Amino acid sequence: MRLILISNRVALPTESGPHRAGGLEVILAPTLKQYEAVWFGWSGNVLASDVITTQSIQNSSESYVLTDLSEEDYQEYYSGFANRVLWPILHYRIDLAEFTRRDLTGYLRVNEYFAEVLSKVVVPSDLLWVHDYHFIPLGEKLRKRGLANRIGFFLHVPFPAPEFITVLPQHERLLSSLLQYDLVGFQTERDVQNFVRYVISENRSTDIGVFEATNRQVVLSRDGRQIRIGAFPVGIDAVEFERRARRAVKSSFVQEVVESLSGRTMIIGADRLDYSKGLIERMEAVDLFFSNWPDWRGKVTYLQIAPKSRSEIQEYQELGQALGAVAGRINGKFGEVAWTPIRYVNRAYRRSALAGLYRAARVGLITPLRDGMNLVAKEYVAAQDANDPGVLILSRFAGAADECRDALIVNPYDAESVASAIAGALAMPLPERRDRHSHILATLTQNSSDVWGAQFLQSLKRLELVGRDAEFWQRSVI
Repeated sequence: MRLILISNRVALPTESGPHRAGGLEVILAPTLKQYEAVWFGWSGNVLASDVITTQSIQNSSESYVLTDLSEEDYQEYYSGFANRVLWPILHYRIDLAEFTRRDLTGYLRVNEYFAEVLSKVVVPSDLLWVHDYHFIPLGEKLRKRGLANRIGFFLHVPFPAPEFITVLPQHERLLSSLLQYDLVGFQTERDVQNFVRYVISENRSTDIGVFEATNRQVVLSRDGRQIRIGAFPVGIDAVEFERRARRAVKSSFVQEVVESLSGRTMIIGADRLDYSKGLIERMEAVDLFFSNWPDWRGKVTYLQIAPKSRSEIQEYQELGQALGAVAGRINGKFGEVAWTPIRYVNRAYRRSALAGLYRAARVGLITPLRDGMNLVAKEYVAAQDANDPGVLILSRFAGAADECRDALIVNPYDAESVASAIAGALAMPLPERRDRHSHILATLTQNSSDVWGAQFLQSLKRLELVGRDAEFWQRSVI
């Protein structure tokens, strides 16, 4: 059986290793080893003309099908509807959504085009796995072209409560297309319940059957079809990442960073520069920490790595400027000639370098305002020396909080609680640090990235309906 992966960007292999797909390549790597796979997506090229090219690349057992986008497609589908409408609404930032009918038209047009190209590649025995919010309507468009293949969809970002998602203009038209997939996967059970609640509340006049199922899954029935809805929290290879961190902490790069601290304790945050990550709020909490716990001044340095992304979007430009200003203000307020409280950098580092930095940091400060999962939190825990581990401070609004229950869970909007958690983490005795670390690591090891992919695809292959009556689930999810 051949697996067709569809994502916005593709981890096209190069001599120096995969690039472009970022974290998606890491979590899909075990799955790619198990299947003859074709990975389909945007090439990253934006063309001035409307003459779009598609190319196929063969690499060992994997194939890649890449298509370009026109400038109009890029602006409307990607920069417009995907990043200015879907991204903010799915992250509960409805105040930042900028909807235009033109962008929606472009988004649907690109999905139609992708379906057209895919229909020429897919054979009846293929299994299709569609990734993320860029391709919500793709399954429906493939069905209209006659494809009867098993098709799964996985949303890597949060699915908000119905009260938020219904803010999306024409949400009925767009989100109903998710019911054309055989399996719709989310990061957490909360996301599953939000989606099921949405489907029930928006389809009261139609015959929607809702059944409880095993393994954090629900089965919907509609028009004679069954759609499985499930929680599949994305994992990491914790054992491999610990090995990577153990080697990397001895590298010249990490050693140079450690030596530059002059014996000071390091707190680390590593996030893409995005308003969903709560970076401004985090900086304000650090400010409060140094104000309320002055004994730590000169003894702690907070390193925030925040590579820029989507720089063409005004909100991201403004965030970068605001974050730089906050970091500068705090450094001016507390800094000394020989000590800078905050080191703030806007460049990306290789995964190995980050692993070494995580291991060298006594505290991992991961406080997004809303996040589907957040693998940095998991990687920070996996990177630690089990004999002398650091402490993870994690937002309750990150999907990873469900598995990292022994982290210091905080409300990122409450600067005082985050500041207090920083002080608590720095002062935490070794036995408690070891205990918390071992509990989280056991969970992460059990739910690794290969387990995640295998569970999703096994569920996609299953046909049987599992569970009890619809009335039970309608009572429990509303």
